[in-house]
Amino acid sequence: MKLTLPRFDKARVVVAGDVMLDRYWHGPTRRISPEAPVPVVRVTGSEDRPGGAGNVSLNITSLGAPVWLLGATGDDEAADSLTNSLESAGVFCDFIRHEQAPTITKLRVISQHQQLMRLDFEESFSESFQEQIPEHLEKLLDNADALVLSDYGKGTLSDLQSLVKLARSRNIPVLADPKGADFEKYRGATVITPNLSEFETIVGPCPDEKTLVEKGQKLRRDLELDALLITRSENGMTLLREDETELHFPAQAREVFDVTGAGDTVIAVLAAAIASGMPMPEATALANIAAGIVVGKLGTATVSLPELRRAVSSVHGVERGAMTREQLETVIEEAKSHGERIVFTNGCFDILHAGHVGYLEEARKLGDRLIVAINSDESVTRLKGEGRPINSVERRMAVLAGLESVDWVVPFHEDTPETLLEMFKPDILVKGGDYTIDQVVGAPIVHEHGGEVAVLEFLDNCSTTAIVRKIRKENVTA
Repeated sequence: MKLTLPRFDKARVVVAGDVMLDRYWHGPTRRISPEAPVPVVRVTGSEDRPGGAGNVSLNITSLGAPVWLLGATGDDEAADSLTNSLESAGVFCDFIRHEQAPTITKLRVISQHQQLMRLDFEESFSESFQEQIPEHLEKLLDNADALVLSDYGKGTLSDLQSLVKLARSRNIPVLADPKGADFEKYRGATVITPNLSEFETIVGPCPDEKTLVEKGQKLRRDLELDALLITRSENGMTLLREDETELHFPAQAREVFDVTGAGDTVIAVLAAAIASGMPMPEATALANIAAGIVVGKLGTATVSLPELRRAVSSVHGVERGAMTREQLETVIEEAKSHGERIVFTNGCFDILHAGHVGYLEEARKLGDRLIVAINSDESVTRLKGEGRPINSVERRMAVLAGLESVDWVVPFHEDTPETLLEMFKPDILVKGGDYTIDQVVGAPIVHEHGGEVAVLEFLDNCSTTAIVRKIRKENVTA
């Protein structure tokens, strides 16, 4: 399975669920209290982090995807801290504040890298307060591409079925990370992502793969789910879908330091990928790679887009061949992150000849990656006249993509490649022929972005137009 990162910035995700504040007090411990046999911690520092649905939202926004978070909090300082942290990270917060209940807060006392105590501050929100969630969600779904239900069993999502039906009635995918012993409340969701322990709590022990798949498919059918994704720690993940063979994804982590928050990362990446239009298997593979990154970090953590790019590249390599503009923009960014120099050239390349091949080989030597932008059929006709091109754009792209010197081929319908140059910002723009540099179309754009422009001669003095004329002349003579 070849992976290309999607355009996360085009994926709009709504997260609804239990919002929590993870608060940490740090300090040294040098004595035992005279009042009781407990250590005395002199607090020298504190740290607040969004937890629960907040951490899921941070994972999504760290990929560059816009995210809206709906949750319930108290009307207190903890809610202010959560709002400030999340909004500064780019999360749009819609918090329903309750004056009679505190924001769910988990206070951890840490000394010498060890947790000595955890204090939980939480009370149940009133039923009338919980009834406001669907009303708020309905407004947020107007511009959503996916909905994540981040359920930690704290009561914010007391009526999950209404939320699932609300989103599915609008053809919006619904993803849920389930909690508790009742999965019936997730009926009709697009996909749920239980870990193995949560899954076995519902279906019973699964001593082997066959049992896991059989019980998983039965659960998926019973709950009317499109898919079931079981996360299995060191055994990776298993994706089950209707009328499809099960897919097993091996764990990607080389070294595990902390599994805290790994489930948040999985559902966050899965949701952002699906919201961007990525198929379920590819989205799962991406989430699996992200999980391998996050378990190598201490504490609840997020995965950044550059980290994910590097990991995908190390697993799959940077893809080559014919691409859309959006796909190419992603792989160019990945190549640049590794310090690779991008070379760009363009043309009709109607009938590929020795001059073209030699020219492209010389162009490739100027950098690490070569992009060939190729005129669409309509563009060639405008430039060359009726009867051209001889070969369709799909055939021309296929031939160019087969050359060893060419990394990526992309079509363009405009008469000039200036739009692509603005988008890709290549390090070197190359043109073949007897141009001077100031005559090369797009040269000012490349110079403005700090790039270079080079002019190469076509080898063997070949010409597609001359070849076409010769063929037509010989056909007339015959």
